[in-house]
Amino acid sequence: MKNGTTSAGRTRWRCRTCGASSTQSRPDITRKAELDAFLGWLRDGRRPTEVASSARTFRRQSAWCWNIEVPPPKPATTSAQVLLLDGTYFQSWCLLIAFDGQHVIDWQWCDREKKIAWQQITGRQPAPAVAVIDGGNGLAAAIAADWPTTRIQRCYFHIFQTVRRHHTFKPRLEPGREILTLTKALMNVRNADQAVLWLHAYNDWEQKWDQYLRHRTYPKLHTSRPKGVSEKATWWYTHRDLRKTRGLFRRLIADEHLFTWIDPRLTDQTTPLQRTTSPLEGGPNKALKDLFRLHRGFLTEHARRAAEWKLNSLTANPHDPWSLVRPEHHNPPPARPKQTTVEDEPTGPAFGTAFSWEDGNGIQHGWGGRSH
Repeated sequence: MKNGTTSAGRTRWRCRTCGASSTQSRPDITRKAELDAFLGWLRDGRRPTEVASSARTFRRQSAWCWNIEVPPPKPATTSAQVLLLDGTYFQSWCLLIAFDGQHVIDWQWCDREKKIAWQQITGRQPAPAVAVIDGGNGLAAAIAADWPTTRIQRCYFHIFQTVRRHHTFKPRLEPGREILTLTKALMNVRNADQAVLWLHAYNDWEQKWDQYLRHRTYPKLHTSRPKGVSEKATWWYTHRDLRKTRGLFRRLIADEHLFTWIDPRLTDQTTPLQRTTSPLEGGPNKALKDLFRLHRGFLTEHARRAAEWKLNSLTANPHDPWSLVRPEHHNPPPARPKQTTVEDEPTGPAFGTAFSWEDGNGIQHGWGGRSH
C-alpha cells in the first residue's frame, strides 16, 4: 500500500505483511525521457538547463544516447518523378543525400563521391524518371549502371560555376565574355521555344569562334608551360579554357542533359521539373550546416550521429527514436582489461625513489631569481 513520499517526491510503498518500505522505478520511462531530452537539445536547440537540472547532469544522463545508430529509411516502394542527388562534406567525411524535393529519401557515408559509394543508394532505391546531378563522374557512372532508364538533368548552378571557374566574372577575351553571357541566359530559359533559341545562339557562337579556338602555342625558351601540358608536347592549344567550356556544352547537348527538365516526353510545359540541386542545398544540406553551427566542436562520431538524427527527422516516415534503442546502448559490455605479459614489462634499469641531495631536492635558500 502507499506510504507517503520520499524527500524527492517519489511514492513510497509499504508491505502489509512485513512492513518493509520501498519505492518502485521504471528504467524504461527514465531512459525514454533522457532520449527525448537528448533529441530536444540536439535537433531543436534546447539548452541543457531546460531539459535537466544542470548541463553536467544532462551530459551524464544522455551520454548513452550517442551509442544509438540511426539507419537510413526503408527503400521506397514507388519510383520518384525527380530525385536530387548531391554530397556534402564535413571534417573528413562525405555525406551523400537523395532528396525528392520534399523529403530525404536516402543517405550514405563515404570518404568522397565515387561510384561504389553512390551505388549504395542507387542499389537500394528504385530508379526515378529524372535525376538532377552536379556532374560528378562517380554519380553518373552509378546511374548508368543501376538506373539505365533514368534521364539526367545537369544542375544549372553547377554549370555556371564551372564556366565562371574557367573565365571568372570578367573575362579578358571577347569569346569568353560572350559564352559567359550565354550561360547567364541559360538560367532564364523557361520553355521549349526559348531552349531552341538558346541552342541556335550557342551554335552561332561556336561557328563564329571556331578558327579562333584552333590557335596553337609552341614552346619557347624560358617560357613555362601551362599546367597539364606534358614536357614532351611540341605544341598545345592557346585558348584551353575556352575549349574546355565548349567541350562541356557539347557533351551536355549530345547527351541530352541540358533541357531534360522541359522535355515534353517527361512533363508538360505548365509544370517543368527541377533543373538545379538548390532545393537540396537549401533544405537538408542547410539544415546540417545549421546543426553543426549550433553545436560546435563535435567529435567525429558524435557529428555523424547528429547528422543521422537530423536527416531522419527530414524523411517522410521518420524512425521512432525509442524503437532504435537496444539494451547494449545504455548498458554496454565492460571493456576487457589489458593483460600485460612478461614482454610488456620494462626491461631498462630501475630508478630509486629515495631522497637524494644530488637531485637538488635539498632546502633552497635565498630569493628565487636572484643571481647573488
